[in-house]
Amino acid sequence: MAARDLQERIKKLIVDRRLASGAPLPTEPELMEFLGASRNSVREALKALQAMGIVEIRHGFGTYVGPMTFAPMIEGLTFRTVAGHYRGEDSLLQLLELREAVETGLISRLAGRIPDGDIGELDALVDRMEERAAQGDGFAETDRAFHATLYRGLDNALLSEVLEAFWDAFHRVRTDLVDVPRDPKVTCRQHREIVDAVRSGDSVRAENAIRDHFDHIRARLSTTVHTAAIRAPHAQQ
Repeated sequence: MAARDLQERIKKLIVDRRLASGAPLPTEPELMEFLGASRNSVREALKALQAMGIVEIRHGFGTYVGPMTFAPMIEGLTFRTVAGHYRGEDSLLQLLELREAVETGLISRLAGRIPDGDIGELDALVDRMEERAAQGDGFAETDRAFHATLYRGLDNALLSEVLEAFWDAFHRVRTDLVDVPRDPKVTCRQHREIVDAVRSGDSVRAENAIRDHFDHIRARLSTTVHTAAIRAPHAQQ
């Protein structure tokens, strides 16, 4: 039986038995009998599924259903973006545009619909950004929490995970490749406008606020990446 077929049958077993993350899978001998496959074939299939986050092999304890997170996707996005950057592609800007496309497509649905508790939390996060900016400190994690809180009201766990994956990949790559200068006052003002826009219930204003925010990031990123390319032309050879 082909390795791909074994992987598909193990995945089907997880689905058919409605096994949740962390649930134990049948033992190796049981899987060999169930699949009609050799020990080596079963082990190779399980290793491949572990790389996808579908199963987790705990040596000495057994095999369990994995966390099924977006970690493999984040790794793929991160590597693709880094490799593209060193081939002279605008891969970091492309990843930013992917985030922008998702967020601008969602923000109008949130205008006037975010719970008061989340609005209060967003206000507090912008306050924290302003405090850290005044002290000359960075606020990347606060920024991340802001965007996560903003879309939490959609009550869509899958969507939240996708947005987190895009954020994580973009910021890991950006940190590794370029030092993007930030104007803290502008960044804080834009986040404040996003909160005010969704609070007002004006979907057009909310979408414009998000677009302005991404336009600002894009402008800074474009200038920095272009400058880095001029200073290090060997990276694009």
